[in-house]
Amino acid sequence: MSEDDGFDTPGAGKAPINRSLERGLEILRAFRAGTEYLGNGDISERTGLSKSTISRLTQTLIHSGMLVYDGQRSAYRLAPATLCFGNAMYNSSSLIHLAAPLMREAAQTLKVNVGLAAADRDEMIYLESIRLSRKNTPRTVQTGQRVPMEFTSLGRAYLATIPAQKRQTLMEQFKSKRCDARWKVLKTDIEESCESVRLRGYCAASWQAEVVAISTPLGIHNYKDHILNISLSTPQSIEAVLEQYAEHLLALADKIRAIVDTLD
Repeated sequence: MSEDDGFDTPGAGKAPINRSLERGLEILRAFRAGTEYLGNGDISERTGLSKSTISRLTQTLIHSGMLVYDGQRSAYRLAPATLCFGNAMYNSSSLIHLAAPLMREAAQTLKVNVGLAAADRDEMIYLESIRLSRKNTPRTVQTGQRVPMEFTSLGRAYLATIPAQKRQTLMEQFKSKRCDARWKVLKTDIEESCESVRLRGYCAASWQAEVVAISTPLGIHNYKDHILNISLSTPQSIEAVLEQYAEHLLALADKIRAIVDTLD
């Protein structure tokens, strides 16, 4: 797998980053599923921004229709307009449009869950999730949901594709969250998964009891951070699941690449 990021940044090295815009976007990023309202203190804790900066920027976000302020709670919530961004991304993505029917076909044939995810900082975001495993999984994965990069086969498959320096930066972030003993085990697991992707094109992980997932990078131009996976709830070992489903996953990835290539 190539370690080339494959992303172009318009004006890189020419136009300075707008720090106010960057901080405003960090405020929006602070909102996660399960927490409707955030106060200035909550946002400050999640973003590292000062409360005075937050107060100034939230006024702009309210004015632009991105946030709604509740005076009784002294807190903010995302405005309805923010939902349009996710809807626009999902429904205008040519990759999702082309991949989803193939993913659904595979899920129905194999009676497994099939997902497509992309990297965002130290997490993976599900762009499409088709849940057809024979057994109910402990959680329902939905489009837009985040999962940790370091524990999942999705995240580890992504880590295998990026330049060593970028991977090391992320590894340092993972290390900072846990004690040395736990990190040593996790680091070994990640490195073995990355090696599996390089040698076989896929890796597997079971970060929840009796749930096994196999992932492979799509490696499509302009979608280099997009990862495809198959998962299922099963008492079988990872090795048994790999023997049964790994080739199906690689074949599905090949089909998606082939149909996307017809658009170029």
